[in-house]
This record gives sequence, structure tokens and C-alpha cells, in this order.
Amino acid sequence: MSLQAAIAKLNAPVKDLVVAVTENGTRHIGQSAKEETEVTEWLEKAVQADVTSEANIQTLNATLVPRTYLVNNQLSAADVAIYGVLHPYFSKLQPPQYYAVPSLTRFFDHIQSSPAVRPAADTLAPAFTPVTLDLENAPKIERKAEPSKKEKKAAAAATAETEKAAVPEPSAAAPAEKAQKKEKKEKKKDTSAEDSKKKAAKAPAADEGEPVPSMIDLRVGRIVDIMKHPDADGLYVEQIDIGEETGPRTVVSGLVHYIPIEDMRDKFLVAVCNLKPANMRGVKSFAMVLCATSKDGKEGGIELIQPPANAKPGDKVYFEGAEYENATPLAQLNPKKKIFEAIQPGFITLDSREAAWINPETKSIHKIRTKDGVCVAPTLVGASLS
Repeated sequence: MSLQAAIAKLNAPVKDLVVAVTENGTRHIGQSAKEETEVTEWLEKAVQADVTSEANIQTLNATLVPRTYLVNNQLSAADVAIYGVLHPYFSKLQPPQYYAVPSLTRFFDHIQSSPAVRPAADTLAPAFTPVTLDLENAPKIERKAEPSKKEKKAAAAATAETEKAAVPEPSAAAPAEKAQKKEKKEKKKDTSAEDSKKKAAKAPAADEGEPVPSMIDLRVGRIVDIMKHPDADGLYVEQIDIGEETGPRTVVSGLVHYIPIEDMRDKFLVAVCNLKPANMRGVKSFAMVLCATSKDGKEGGIELIQPPANAKPGDKVYFEGAEYENATPLAQLNPKKKIFEAIQPGFITLDSREAAWINPETKSIHKIRTKDGVCVAPTLVGASLS
């Protein structure tokens, strides 16, 4: 079935909304035949009678955990159609019910608030009247920390003991042979333990030594939702998709007085992802937005650092240079060691507006980039990054 044929099968007023937003499916359908096929498949699902059954709602929620949109990384007819058929369903839900499907709720609210969708939806009122969702009081998703090496070792040891207990001793083994095997095993265990202690004593911590920029975990993100902080006039609370299965991260940034909220919606950016989570006026922030500040100070302007055009949420952002490109960032920066603060003075935008880090000792320039290209500031030259 063709894309236009699938749109024609949609029930009114969903069909009217899809046609208005996507210009009859010709806008935002992706660049490949594969993506167009995926959009068509979603449109076919949108006309099914059981699209809002409990099983399908749970499936949709699971599908959207790592995604902002249903197909690729841009709005399509699929998103508009699914939003349209979900509208009557979400209109009847109470907070505990939509809190139970957080990824689907985030998707629904993002689409209904989209600048591309809202004007068309308003012309079809009351069919698509905005649904008020109390996301501010939604239960926070707990982000489990990676288990430490000690915890992993203990778990492995417990598993080994369980497996050992499950294997019966050979009944025909001679007592002398058993004793000999046990003695060898004990010696080997002692030697291994001693070696491990020596290695542990010699191995430095991952964040020891001089701070280097590759310790910082930079990734491409996209703002999928944004609101002003309820208790701070100068702060935004953003939901930023950085390609994680747990869904978008909550991020608080002090940009209200410098970047209008309309210029923040749906924007791609660079996020600092391994800072210790910080409580900002009652809202916990799980990352930081990397911005360029004019060399004349904040009054001269602040801009979001932009990844290259083909970037996707979750793409690794790294520093050019053999010593940095393939390095693994720290899981979390230790705030007591002030690693970011030590490196940050070297962050700058070049005359080309490209973001870079300049080594203070060698003066070598290391551009900040993804696999697709260098990250840039829209207009600022000689700006500091933070």
C-alpha cells in the first residue's frame, strides 16, 4: 500500500490532521524507501480497532522508550496519526494511569505541543483540544548506577559457588587424589589472591593524574519537552533524549533570560552526561547543556552548541586527536577533583565558530566533533564553553 493510500484510509478527523500537518504525507517522511514503508505500516496500525487496547498501549510505551519519534529522528505522518487516535484515550486518563506509561505519555505530550501540529490541531477543535497532563508531579524514573567492580566480583563469585554446589563430587575418586587436588587448588587460590592484591595496589584510579578532556562524556541530545522551572524564574526544565533506553533525562539549565523557549524546543545540542546529578531548586538535573557564552560576557549572548546536521540522539561527541578520540570517558566525574572545572578554561569557539579545546600547555587545538562533523556555535566567535 502506498503512503497516500494509507492516509486515505484513516478515519476523520485524524486523516484531516495528518493531511494538514504533513501536506498529505509528502513532508517529513524520511529520505529512504525503507522509512516511507515504516511510516505506512504505522498508518495501517492507526486504523485498527484495538489500537488502544491494553496490550497495544504497553507495546507502544515499550517501543517509545528509546525514541522521540516513531520513525527515524523527525516528525512524520506516523506520529501525527498515532497522536490523533490516542487523543480520545488520553483525554479520559487520570494521572496514575498515564504515569504508568511514561514514554508514551511523553511522546503524546511532545506531539500535541509540537509547533508543526498544534496550529493544525486547533483548527480541528474540539477533536484535538490540548490534553492537560500533570508531568511536573510524575514519579521520577530511578536511574540505577552501574554496579561497582567489587559488586560485580561478588556477584560472579556467588554464581560460581552456586554452580559448584550444583555439581556432585565423583563418587569413585580416591581420597588421596581428592586431597592432592584440593591442595593444588588452595595454592592456586592463594597465588591468585596475592597477585590480585598486588595489581590492585599498583593500578591507579581512573581519574588519577592530570585531567584530560576525554574524561568528559559528551553526547548528542535533543530537547523533546521543555518548561519553565515552577520555583525559579531563570531556569528551564528540559527532557533531553540522549538515546538511552531509560528515556529522556531531566536537565535543568539557567537559560531563560538568554534563549527564548521557542528557540529551545526540538533543538539538537551537546550534553555533558557524566556530571554528578544535582538538585536545582527541588528538581534533580541529570546532565548539563553545553553552551557558548560571548567573549563580552552573558550580555553579549549565549547559544547552544550545535552538533552536525546528521547527528542523532546518543551519538558520541569527542575531541580530535589520537590521544583522545578512542578514549573512554569516566562513568561519573568526581566533583571533589573538579575535573570539568580544570578543563573548561580551554573550551572555545574558533574563528570558524567550531567548538574546540585548546591545550593550555602545548596550544594544540582539538575540535569537538561527532563522526559526522564538527560541532559549532551559530554565531559566536571566541566564545567560552560551559
